[in-house]
Amino acid sequence: MMIRNTIGILTFMLLLVLGTSCKDDALPKPSSQLRLEYPLATYASFSNHCPFEFDMNEAAEIKEDKDCGFTIHYPKMKATIYLTYKTVNNNIDFLLKDAQNLTYKLHTLKADAIIEQPFVNQDKKVYGMFYDVTGNAATNSLFYATDSIHHFVTGSVYFYAKPNYDSILPAESYVKNDLQHLMETIKWK
Repeated sequence: MMIRNTIGILTFMLLLVLGTSCKDDALPKPSSQLRLEYPLATYASFSNHCPFEFDMNEAAEIKEDKDCGFTIHYPKMKATIYLTYKTVNNNIDFLLKDAQNLTYKLHTLKADAIIEQPFVNQDKKVYGMFYDVTGNAATNSLFYATDSIHHFVTGSVYFYAKPNYDSILPAESYVKNDLQHLMETIKWK
């Protein structure tokens, strides 16, 4: 008798647990996308004692390094634009080859593609090349600009994160536009 009561109580409890635990089927949440919004870029002219000037994003912080080199830091995106300046002393071929080698030797292994965009501004005597590097390369945007006689400037963007192209794409696009704008607004003094 006691066994029947125990079996009956256990059966009742089992049916009670099964009956109350059954609810609507759980549905997975729809996938979502990370929404990264950056402020609309506003540019201001930057000039100092160096032999060139340019426009830069007002949201960035600039610091002069040695020999008229600059670092332009984007703290919210953990990105930095590095600018270097060299004087041309009958060595334009060497400077051009060095800039092109930097782009291709360092990035060919990890890059999916390297797109060259020539730049010519006859009025300001600025000639150069903008490189858009796609894939998991260390830098996704580089350029060089020169007047071919006196001045040579190179620029590149680096992120303080593992180079995962899909993850940094929104920030990379934003800073790439700034780098391209910087190159297009270079003026020699």
